[in-house]
Amino acid sequence: MAEYQTMRAQGIATSAAEIDAGLRAHMNKVYGTMSLGMLITAAAAWAISVLATTTDPSQATVQLANGTMLTGMGAAIYTSPLRWVIMFAPLAFLLFGWGALMRRGSAAAVSFGFFAFAAAMGLSMSSIFIVFTSFSIVQTFLVTAIAFAGLSLWGYTTKKDLSGMGTFLVMGVIGLLVAMVINLFLQSPAMMFAISAIGILIFAGLTAYYTQEIKATYVAHAQHGDVEWLEKAAVDGALSLYISFLNMFQFLLMFMGQQE
Repeated sequence: MAEYQTMRAQGIATSAAEIDAGLRAHMNKVYGTMSLGMLITAAAAWAISVLATTTDPSQATVQLANGTMLTGMGAAIYTSPLRWVIMFAPLAFLLFGWGALMRRGSAAAVSFGFFAFAAAMGLSMSSIFIVFTSFSIVQTFLVTAIAFAGLSLWGYTTKKDLSGMGTFLVMGVIGLLVAMVINLFLQSPAMMFAISAIGILIFAGLTAYYTQEIKATYVAHAQHGDVEWLEKAAVDGALSLYISFLNMFQFLLMFMGQQE
């Protein structure tokens, strides 16, 4: 944040007006890319849930406790060991693939990687259309969108340096992941409630932190005219905000969602 103010005051490499215009364009690209990723995820999740379920008993392979009948595809996705691969594949890509793609890939490759990840997340999240009512999913999405907009706006406009908070929150995410893996085996409702509540707070904070970080990243590289890197940075920023939004949505759904 201090670097941004210094550049505007001293006019390093470009005028203050050009910095502001470039930053607005960069943020528009970040939010636009993120929104397209969310659209891909929603479309993929809905389409897969439709293909995975049936109302015709003769086509059903498995019937769930809530009465939902699954096709052969649905049984493979939701009840076979394949579900673990589907669940953890996006996380594995983030941990082991995204960094390498950012370092070595072109801007086009990074964009493709993000949209492929968004589609994979749609597959991973498709079960929400089987577990929760459509109304509660839409309602939770709207609440998440309003909260996200406010948090991101605050992160963009605040003069407070959020870097210290970001480090703490990232450590919190690691602890949250460990707790979630443990609860896969314990299946404790109380632990799931605590995880959801803490998760909402963590990713709410990360939304503001990532927004400020995206702004600072643009300012740090804009003066060098590194267009290729800025293109990649915009997608990387979109991914960070996408993950924050999606996690807030899923944790809020635990509280607000009505089950089928």
